[in-house]
Amino acid sequence: MKISTLLFLVVITLGLTAQTSGIHDLFKNHKDGYNVFRIPSVIVTGSGKVLAFCEGRKSLMDNGDIDLVMKSSADNGKTWSNLKVVWDNQNNTCGNPSPVFDKVSNSVILLATLNNEKVFALKSNNEGDSWEQPVDITASVKEDKWKWYATGPVHAIQLAQGVNNNRIVVPCNHTLTGVDRHISHVIYSDNSGLTWQRGGSVSAEKTDECTVAELTNGNLLLNMRNSDRLLPNRKTSISIDGGLNWTSPVFDSTLIEPVCQGSLLRYSFNPDILLFTNPKHKKKRKNLTLSISKDNGKTWARQLTIHAQKSAYSDMAVLSNGDLLCLFETGKLLPYGGVVSTIIKQKVITE
Repeated sequence: MKISTLLFLVVITLGLTAQTSGIHDLFKNHKDGYNVFRIPSVIVTGSGKVLAFCEGRKSLMDNGDIDLVMKSSADNGKTWSNLKVVWDNQNNTCGNPSPVFDKVSNSVILLATLNNEKVFALKSNNEGDSWEQPVDITASVKEDKWKWYATGPVHAIQLAQGVNNNRIVVPCNHTLTGVDRHISHVIYSDNSGLTWQRGGSVSAEKTDECTVAELTNGNLLLNMRNSDRLLPNRKTSISIDGGLNWTSPVFDSTLIEPVCQGSLLRYSFNPDILLFTNPKHKKKRKNLTLSISKDNGKTWARQLTIHAQKSAYSDMAVLSNGDLLCLFETGKLLPYGGVVSTIIKQKVITE
């Protein structure tokens, strides 16, 4: 690498770090009765309250006794509440949290799965202080030939414009019976989570965990984890009808990935600012990077390093003061030492 290029990267990294709150433990392994915390997701409610979710695990395994847990913040992520268990179903796996704040009913809706087979919707009418009993919506959102199923794991969205205004769209993925290759799809609700329907699936296997954002023209952009290693890049697809149908997936030449979850977030419509986080590395889960687009994700003109060391799953939310909160997994030996938080100043995003 040329010296000039190396210096440029160092300047970019230091410039970003100087504009953050630093990295702080949020869900730390071997605390609060759990050995491992993984799979973060985060939203901000209408009042500005921040709700952070993840899986509380007994071990690093993706199955077994796993609970959905949360913490909240009333001061834009500076301090956090004690841990609250949202869903504990004995020794089953309650996982893949995908929350959204519904501005119509002023409620928090959390999509999740049981044992990666059944899909449930949970609801809170008081910004996460208490939760209604989980409702099984599997029959509405899962085809008979589908086997393994995951919601998110990342925040869901509520559309803000066009004929599908207020539609809740949840990014998901599934496998087919007898075929151990994942396919991305979405589910949606047009009545504040009272009923749910299947949206469209992408046309290609080897897509996986995905994340969705609304574009300025009302179309949807689906950004997908990619196990097709023809290229070590994310795959994307567009829907022009609110998630019912999707274009054939294509590689995003800028967004490099090692096969890992990522998070897409609409920061603002005017100006057009779209954000994406993932481990920017061809093979390893490290170098968590914030990518910034000002043309609906067609190009990513700025890419800023959040954490150059081991890092894996992440999610983002826009705080009430305009700053960006990012949660992500990190650790020393493995990138699964717990979930941490950092705040990126508004001027870094908008400059």
